[in-house]
Amino acid sequence: MAAHATDGLMQNNTDPVLFWIGLSGVPGVGRVTFRKLVKQFGSPQRALAASVDELTGAGGLARKVADAIRSFAWREHAERELTKASENGIDIITLDDPAYPYNLRDTPDPPLFLYIKGMLKPEDGSAVALVGTRKPTHYGKTVTLRLAGELASSGFTVVSGLARGIDTQAHRGALAARGRTIAVLGCGIDVVYPPENRALMEEIGGSGAVVTENPFGTKPESGYFPARNRIISGLARGTVIIEASEDSGSLITAQYALDQGRKLFAVPGNVGSPVSRGTHNLIKEGATLVEGTNDILAGLGAGPSGGSRPAARPLPPLTLDEAAVLKCMTNEPKHIDVLMNESRIAAGALSGALINLELKGLAKQLPGKYFVRED
Repeated sequence: MAAHATDGLMQNNTDPVLFWIGLSGVPGVGRVTFRKLVKQFGSPQRALAASVDELTGAGGLARKVADAIRSFAWREHAERELTKASENGIDIITLDDPAYPYNLRDTPDPPLFLYIKGMLKPEDGSAVALVGTRKPTHYGKTVTLRLAGELASSGFTVVSGLARGIDTQAHRGALAARGRTIAVLGCGIDVVYPPENRALMEEIGGSGAVVTENPFGTKPESGYFPARNRIISGLARGTVIIEASEDSGSLITAQYALDQGRKLFAVPGNVGSPVSRGTHNLIKEGATLVEGTNDILAGLGAGPSGGSRPAARPLPPLTLDEAAVLKCMTNEPKHIDVLMNESRIAAGALSGALINLELKGLAKQLPGKYFVRED
């Protein structure tokens, strides 16, 4: 059953969520032990009421863990969590709640419960996860924004981890398209990480959902993020990796997607870039290569087959100089001197063409007189 922020504490003595949180908070009771106890005793409440002999006998627990269950102030711990949830407008849903996301429930190791800021909706069952490096190239940022926006416009919820880099771009792309996005945290629901994403987290909570399995106050320590990644892939029908080095944490998400029986996609990148090596390895190992949104839709059985790409938007009228410069530009930054060399246009005419291309939304200037194509 869900513990809703609006419920207050009136139900705390009988609300099943109290016992779920209480049992899971006992030192030594992880997800595996929790499930074992519920299977043996029928519910968290009955497990918490069992004697040490029952816990070590029928329950099969070590004496140390059984003693911890009997001595731990689980009710106080759970009531503190429910009070904080009520005060902060947070819902808590348990694994047996009808509102629990079906995609996530249908994985080998679903969270026992979720803290939710915002609202999960049935349509979130059609979700795609977009993840990648925290230090993306301009190309990676551009591709992520485009894919997230097009997926959101196609009715898919975009799931990511609110991290710097690709994750941030994924959420922003979905929001820019006025679509739904879910951010999965590797910390407590009341902790903002990274801190510069505070406004983004608030925006996601207002129109989508921010979720975590971690108790209030949990700091963003490295050990929590691999577990967070299984939730990201578990909420989605497919996971897209966009730029990942060979040791990137997003490759953990990719492995979880495969373990969960979900579709895995990867975006190819610059062969000379370190953040392309992880994605290229995934493609070599069988991940679906993504050149455009339709590759994802086709892979999920939700769109055109054959990997066709969305039609490019028509170009506005261009002068000969503008067309020549645009032809030399790509999603990777190029210095103005390189563009002058490749286009064979004089410096003055080149500067004028670049200004006009920016005004027409086809080019963008970066620091250091570098330019990228924007269409």
